Amino acid sequence: MHVLFPIALSAEVLLLGTRPNALAPLWLMLWLGAQLLRWSSMQALGERWSTRVLVLPGAPLVQTGPYRWLRHPNYVAVVIELFSAPLMFGAWRTALVFTMANAVALFLRIRCEERAFEESEVAMPSA
Repeated sequence: MHVLFPIALSAEVLLLGTRPNALAPLWLMLWLGAQLLRWSSMQALGERWSTRVLVLPGAPLVQTGPYRWLRHPNYVAVVIELFSAPLMFGAWRTALVFTMANAVALFLRIRCEERAFEESEVAMPSA
């Protein structure tokens, strides 16, 4: 998806001639907000940030930054980004396809992460 997204967005704009509409500033603000949310998520995780599913035995879950309010703030940022970026250019097809594909990927990814957390809690000695 990381490779196909900019290609699909560019193709929709260049080949289908989509153009920004009156809501483009709103989509831009949402996209910028997503970038801020991603940055603050990465800052809160610090050295723990990774694209892989890793559980540090005995380490508590991060409860700072956006993790105070959201369990998966970086994923929220990705969702916002994948529909707002194309809509800035009127590329609703790209927004729709990649938002749906990302929903499937996130469903699987979050299940994997939650399973890893549950297994680490079971494997950890109780106090």
